[in-house]
Amino acid sequence: MDTAPAPAPRRPPLRAWLQPVVIALIVAAAFITSYVGLQRDPQPHRVPIAVSGPGLPDRVGRALGDSVEVHPAADAAAARHAVEHGDVVAALSADGPGRLALQTAGAAGASTTTAVTRLVEAYAHGAGDRVDTVDVVPLAHFDARGVAGFYMAFGVTLAGFVLGSNALGLAGQLRLRHRYWLLLGTSAAIGTVGAVIAGPVLGAVPAPVLPLAFTLSLLAAAAAFTTKLLGTYLGPVGLPVATLVLLTVGNATSGATIGADLLPAAARAVSALLPPGAAVRAISDLSYFGGAHLAGPVVTLALWAAVAALLVGLRPRLARRRTAAA
Repeated sequence: MDTAPAPAPRRPPLRAWLQPVVIALIVAAAFITSYVGLQRDPQPHRVPIAVSGPGLPDRVGRALGDSVEVHPAADAAAARHAVEHGDVVAALSADGPGRLALQTAGAAGASTTTAVTRLVEAYAHGAGDRVDTVDVVPLAHFDARGVAGFYMAFGVTLAGFVLGSNALGLAGQLRLRHRYWLLLGTSAAIGTVGAVIAGPVLGAVPAPVLPLAFTLSLLAAAAAFTTKLLGTYLGPVGLPVATLVLLTVGNATSGATIGADLLPAAARAVSALLPPGAAVRAISDLSYFGGAHLAGPVVTLALWAAVAALLVGLRPRLARRRTAAA
């Protein structure tokens, strides 16, 4: 008895080969470009400094141009107050004939304070003055390089990304509201663990634990819901897009390893608008500047989490409408 020949195996479509290759190359190129490219030639751009002394603000502004943004101060005490509250990254004042006093905030980042110090020293050299520099807002003892905030934000963002990725595979096992509770509860746990480890345990981030835990929880929720949103709407391409937005561009432009005032214009434009950049600013502000500028970053993180959660919730309704219309 003759048997029919087995059908020849179908050749996989070209897209099945190209999509993973293209996505992998894009992610690699974007990661290297973001992290290496942004550090090639960082240039200060309108770095805020407070300047006090008769005629000194005008002279410094003319000499340094767009490299700095001069904030005239009534006196040296007012200029120092601006540094201590995170309004500026340095304060320059006259300190007698031929002498200048420069007060910096090391907590603003080594790259930024180094750039400001060099600019002021160049100005002083041209004017024939001497500069005495002191760090009035130093970094924590266990964060000598000022990167603890960056690594904390990176770790929490990565944890939120992994959480959102895992939640994508639970659609057939958990109802939507249960997935919401999973994301929210785990985000709170991630934020709390991160705050406790980096704060009281390691002593690298001197921020109050509860506000820090709340901020990190918002970051984790923003990353988790954004990842779930992109995976829900874009399918397999959603996770690479989330990787680019959150883990690559977001962290590279956060302003921790390279100060935001030294980034290229395009990177500066998105730096504070993405969750990692907002979180790094919030961590620094809580740790060293008394939370004086906390509202903006917290609102940014909350909006990312809330908008992404809302759009994820709308997806089933949109799918039902599309099915009914068909």
